[in-house]
Amino acid sequence: MRQYLEELSVTEADNVKRVIRDLFRQTCILQVKYDPVTLTRRDNPRYETCLRHKAFIEDYLAVLGCELTHDPQERIFRLTGEGAATEKLNMTTTLLILLLKLIYRDKIMGEGLHATVTTLTQIREYGKNTNLITRKLTDAEWKDALYLMRTHQMIDVPGAVRDVEDDTPIYLYSTINLYCASLDIDAIVEKYREEVQRLELAQKEEDVEAGEEDHHAYADQ
Repeated sequence: MRQYLEELSVTEADNVKRVIRDLFRQTCILQVKYDPVTLTRRDNPRYETCLRHKAFIEDYLAVLGCELTHDPQERIFRLTGEGAATEKLNMTTTLLILLLKLIYRDKIMGEGLHATVTTLTQIREYGKNTNLITRKLTDAEWKDALYLMRTHQMIDVPGAVRDVEDDTPIYLYSTINLYCASLDIDAIVEKYREEVQRLELAQKEEDVEAGEEDHHAYADQ
């Protein structure tokens, strides 16, 4: 493997090493990304590097217990396998990712491929309308979720995450679908269905008890 890198130019060898580092840090390599300065979509040179040296990178990752998966339809390379680090998402971040998937789907269906942009304000509206977010999230919760989603290239924002405000554009990548697989969504929906049923049952029991108290009070009179 070392011989392969030594046969490349210094610049190309460095590019290959950066791609491997990015795979472990960001999970995915996208073909198209948003330029944080011009806010326009542009080709990602990391993707082209990964494409050129796909066989070598696959062999290198296999030694580490990982696998390089190429999805030509979504135009991404993904790091998978037992050796790949896993990210444990808390419930708040999971729900926000689900909301972004819903927003992404609606925009793709209604506005086309070049309109996958949202804002914190819109995310809150979706959270309220779907009843997935029933409380006001703290600034720390928003920042933690945005940092994680940006690291794993589900979103991108102009400038720093800490500077994101209510109307700051948040660009959605198709990789949001990777983190909201149908089985995961079904599990979340089922959990909320059970919670709603529990609350409804508790409310019925309270109503029955209240009715009995009113009946006894009326009988006493």
